Amino acid sequence: MSAGTGDGAPAAPARAASGVLAATCVSAFVVNANTSAVSILLPAISEDTGASLATLQWAVTGYSLVGAAVIVTSGALGDIFGRRRIFLYGLLLFVASCVLIALGNSGATVIAGRAIQGAAGSTILACGLSLLSAGSSGDAQMRAVSLWGAASAAGAAAGPLLGGVLVDVTGWQGLFWIDAGIAAACVPLTLRAVPESRDPSRPRSVDLAGTVLIAAVLVPFVFAVTEGAEWGWLSAPTLVCFVVSAASLVGFVLVEKRVRTPLIDLALLRNKILVGSSVAILVVAGCINAIMYICSLYFQNPDGLDMSPLEAGVATLPAAAGIVVTAPLITRFVDKVGARTVITGGFGVATVAFAVFGFVDASWEYTTFVVPLVVLAVGLGLANGPSSSVATACVTKEQVGAASGISNMGRYVGSAVLTAVTAALFGSVYTRHHASGTATADALAAGFSRAAIGLALFCAFGVALALLVGRFRPSGPPTAAHYAAAAAASSHTVPVRPVNGASDRSPGTAR
Repeated sequence: MSAGTGDGAPAAPARAASGVLAATCVSAFVVNANTSAVSILLPAISEDTGASLATLQWAVTGYSLVGAAVIVTSGALGDIFGRRRIFLYGLLLFVASCVLIALGNSGATVIAGRAIQGAAGSTILACGLSLLSAGSSGDAQMRAVSLWGAASAAGAAAGPLLGGVLVDVTGWQGLFWIDAGIAAACVPLTLRAVPESRDPSRPRSVDLAGTVLIAAVLVPFVFAVTEGAEWGWLSAPTLVCFVVSAASLVGFVLVEKRVRTPLIDLALLRNKILVGSSVAILVVAGCINAIMYICSLYFQNPDGLDMSPLEAGVATLPAAAGIVVTAPLITRFVDKVGARTVITGGFGVATVAFAVFGFVDASWEYTTFVVPLVVLAVGLGLANGPSSSVATACVTKEQVGAASGISNMGRYVGSAVLTAVTAALFGSVYTRHHASGTATADALAAGFSRAAIGLALFCAFGVALALLVGRFRPSGPPTAAHYAAAAAASSHTVPVRPVNGASDRSPGTAR
């Protein structure tokens, strides 16, 4: 994926550049707002369709699973066949998925639509950023990337609030109808104002086998961790899922060693800084999506806090917006103390916040949740921004696109796996307590508590991961693009190079 670097194409005229900026920024806002809003909609979707919330968890994880498989491939397709063309296909697919979901009257239809939306959303983000990079250069490119990052961050922060408003005003379908309309409006704008661009130096082969095998690794694994408690951890279905996942992982490694243009350059996985930062991104993305998921369910449950969708959207705003706001605020601080210190501190703070949630009981009012939510957002923001920056700063200029793809794939994988694990833990603890005669409110609180403790353990693991980052520091003061990239890091790694010549640093080095 060539996002973040030009390919020798001449800079577009001012009108074309503004058209590219408008189409890509609007679509990035819509995709990220849609993604972060869906958890707020799930109780209303469950009530309308009759699907259980446990089943509708796949509307969240299915999106991320498909996104993980497609994010790198869609960028490669854009480089080969035309970024505008693939971007348009992404927009059209996004419109179709929104219409399918809005018209759906069953949980299966919603889940299928969200899976399609995962492919569409990852394609729009990957090719949109590549279009910006190819359509401008120098300071203009940095301004464009800054605006795209800001639009992505704004969408991720505003999504839960917008979702809550629309559920109350239009019903849950309203979000998807509005998003379909905005995405559809971007199509003629793209056709009229966005010039086509390709990477003529890139081989024309695409690693479709790798894409399929990534899906074959993730889907059965998530099925196993989601359903294992009900099936039995040593039951045949659970063991088959784990075996298929493991065999697919072996197959993926073998394929990647042999294909001309692999989905993942396995040589990059020897770069411990890239691996550490990418796994840290995976943990952050998983933790924020998982806590948003269980907060949405707990806050809206009549035996929980009994909030309306709008109230739940406002209530989760400290977590959704806090992580977006925190990351750019500490960007200059990273330059002074180093990424490892900030990432370690961030995961430590987040671990404490999750540990506090481990004491949730049925007597907690919303005011008791606010402080841990704010602390959690600060902690994850501290860990997230530097991790995303390091992921593209620890490689050579030619490897930035590949490193960005690895970290973005990790972000989708983390969202899918940790949301699924957390949902399964929440549900199994609730079911066990409720079956033993515990009051529903107490059973819900117990589910929330155990899920939070599980996430605390993941964050504690993140502290250990930070040791892999080394004593990495940027090589100069951050620019506006670096601040925007840090804000956007909650949803996408923007491959912004460090300043003052750091782009020539050899892989794996740090200072």
